[in-house]
Amino acid sequence: MAISLYLPNETGPCTCHNNALDDTQVSGPGDFTAQRFQPASILRDRAFLASVDVDAAGDAATVVTFGDSITNGTGSTWSGNRRWPDQLADRLAIRTGRVWGVANAGISGNRVLGDGTGDSALARLDRDVFSLPNVKMLILFEGINDIGRSYAHYQGEAAEAQKVLQGRMTGAAQMIAAYRQIIDRAHQHGIKVVGATIAPFKGASYWSVEGEAARQEVNRFIRTGGAFDAVIDFDKVLADPADPASMRADFHSGDHLHGSDAGYAAIARSIDLRLFR
Repeated sequence: MAISLYLPNETGPCTCHNNALDDTQVSGPGDFTAQRFQPASILRDRAFLASVDVDAAGDAATVVTFGDSITNGTGSTWSGNRRWPDQLADRLAIRTGRVWGVANAGISGNRVLGDGTGDSALARLDRDVFSLPNVKMLILFEGINDIGRSYAHYQGEAAEAQKVLQGRMTGAAQMIAAYRQIIDRAHQHGIKVVGATIAPFKGASYWSVEGEAARQEVNRFIRTGGAFDAVIDFDKVLADPADPASMRADFHSGDHLHGSDAGYAAIARSIDLRLFR
């Protein structure tokens, strides 16, 4: 699908989705919405466009994948549509039964608690989940930025910059309380919530022993707390068997945090399609 926008007047700063993993072609002056054009420049952000609604007959439903850069697809092949929500959509498209649309609500750098790179997960629920058509399921896979930034051992200017970015310390108990709020609010809208465990990140720039302990505590809650309607163990899928605090070498994109195409494929394959009835 290609969508063209004609902006005849100065718009000021755009509302943009950064790291869109696809090109936005910008023409020279003039209205090119009805014809091909040679791009005058290329953006790597998606400007203005938030979503595309598609008419569907019968009992079609929407699943929202709600998260950060790992859900956004950072690390996957540019213009390849290899994000894990893309690959989940591919799996759902070839099965029989109910039709499901997959809405990717991943924002790079996003956190469960604390605004900054987009509104926090708690603050953006209404806009990014509840306002979408016929949402029946929410897959919650977020929290690594809260943990990483809260416990990282940055030095010098980097430490000061991270204090500004973080804004607040986020411990495991706060994360769990926020998860419970998200679950409760989704249930009020008749939406099932699937919890995905937080992926390994040892070797990433903001990994720390303290952060790892917090991740383990949050993951124990996801697995055994009984709050979610179902659980997907992305941590187990991506972990290196020789060092479970780390992501498998072939499953990350080189930064020990974001998936490779193979890692995102493994995530998508791990999701039991019997959830989508």
